Amino acid sequence: MPFAIRLPRPSRGLLYTLPVALLTVVPLLVVLSSVLDPQVEVWAHLLGYVLPGVLWNTLILVLGVGAGVLLLGVPLAWLTAVYAFPGRRFFSWALMLPLAMPAYVLAFVQVGLLDFTGPVQTLLRSAFGTSAWFPQIRSTGGVILVLSMAFYPYVYLLARNAFLTQGRRAVEAAQTLGMSRRRAFVSVAIPMARPWLIGGVTLALMETLADFGTVSIFNFDTFTTAIYKAWFALFNLPAASQLASLLVMFVLLLVVLEQYGRGARSYQVRSGHAERIALAGMARWLAAGWCTLVLLLAFIVPLVQLLLWVHDVWADDFDSRYPAFIGRSLLIAAMAALLVTLLALVLAYARRRYRDGGTRWLIRLATLGYAVPGTVLAVGVFIPVAWLDNVLLAALRPLGYEGLALFKGTLAVMLLALAARFLAVGFQPVDTAMQRITRSQEEAARSLGLNGRQALWHLHLPLLRGGLLSAALLVFVDVLKEMPITLMTRAFGWDTLAVRVFEMTSEGMWDRAALPSLFIVLAGLVPVVLLIRKSEP
Repeated sequence: MPFAIRLPRPSRGLLYTLPVALLTVVPLLVVLSSVLDPQVEVWAHLLGYVLPGVLWNTLILVLGVGAGVLLLGVPLAWLTAVYAFPGRRFFSWALMLPLAMPAYVLAFVQVGLLDFTGPVQTLLRSAFGTSAWFPQIRSTGGVILVLSMAFYPYVYLLARNAFLTQGRRAVEAAQTLGMSRRRAFVSVAIPMARPWLIGGVTLALMETLADFGTVSIFNFDTFTTAIYKAWFALFNLPAASQLASLLVMFVLLLVVLEQYGRGARSYQVRSGHAERIALAGMARWLAAGWCTLVLLLAFIVPLVQLLLWVHDVWADDFDSRYPAFIGRSLLIAAMAALLVTLLALVLAYARRRYRDGGTRWLIRLATLGYAVPGTVLAVGVFIPVAWLDNVLLAALRPLGYEGLALFKGTLAVMLLALAARFLAVGFQPVDTAMQRITRSQEEAARSLGLNGRQALWHLHLPLLRGGLLSAALLVFVDVLKEMPITLMTRAFGWDTLAVRVFEMTSEGMWDRAALPSLFIVLAGLVPVVLLIRKSEP
């Protein structure tokens, strides 16, 4: 009898999750594969003229923003979680409002306010003469300041959740050992909150590495702007791919360092929330003043300035083009939200039913896209699509087809890149809702004779309605704010609100960029409200 080798049969979980994971894996592999085929001329140009400045700027930006979000987010989280002072309940949720304002919107508003011709410096010169000095906003420090104000809520939100579980008991226990409150904060509270702090800083740094609009406004060259210029200014897609591969390796290194920073330590936290410590005298007003200052600079003043600019330009700027800008933005956001929500449902259902290691790893790979900058995904999606276009056009031309492209510049390419970028955003609320469905409920459905598909339709989907809606809303708003993928993969003339902001800020027309920005900021309030509802005890 011949000896037969029997290969292991793949689980259905792999069959469900592999096509979804390929959305993220293929662009990343395409970009990383460019390292295996280096072009001497391209690398000579990059090493001589691009990489030294880009690497230095990126390093300074990462270090500066990392320090900035910690200096802003951690003290604010400690104050609102542990102490009682005037306005604490308001500040506890209001300090998350800067998440509603994209970093590129905050950037051009701050430049418009604080630049030499802006109202702040103009007022200072009128009051103190031409000798009045003011720090330059168009500088490395200005970029770091703006990005720190835009991204500190990531650290604030996670650190506050950690501090809420400690409460005043951690401070009191430290004080019984002879520590002051300040030393208790440094020696006890910070080490106990370490995993949450690392997670918040990592999120902020990933957003920093992915940022394109802010650094473009400041003319501050980083990997994202270098990739865009290589593709659209130099028309050199190989150079863009080589730069993107370096950025991917930098981001993956950051992910590995984040996992290493967490280590294998176990952190025990107490459920519930302890009574807060009441601040007295000047300390209570200093705490309220610090929270007020950060909120003013990061959200209220920029929002008021946007409203003033919109009031000035509304009559002239809101013309027949704006319904098209809004319509395209809503269309692509709705399509991406529907696609991502469906894919997230597939992943969450596969994770629920299939517990094998292969399925778990594919789900992790599928949701890796949120850590990858949009410029990288745009390059990684465009290259295989362009290759497929060339193959199909070569086959169709003998049949009389004279078109220039089949897929390039279509909504399909943009949707693929957006789905890879924001799948993690949609997956989290759907998976969380799926975990709330108990095994006993599924067993009851099976006892009634329902098979897997029937249980999905009659049991899971009704119970997942809230998670699916949250996923769709979060993805919708993120796509509405997203700039680099839309800018780099859209069809010619297919402009959205984010593209309109980019075009107006590129020309220094801050007031005309305010109108589309206001629409985006108002839409961005939706996920912030959801976060507030979940985080406030």
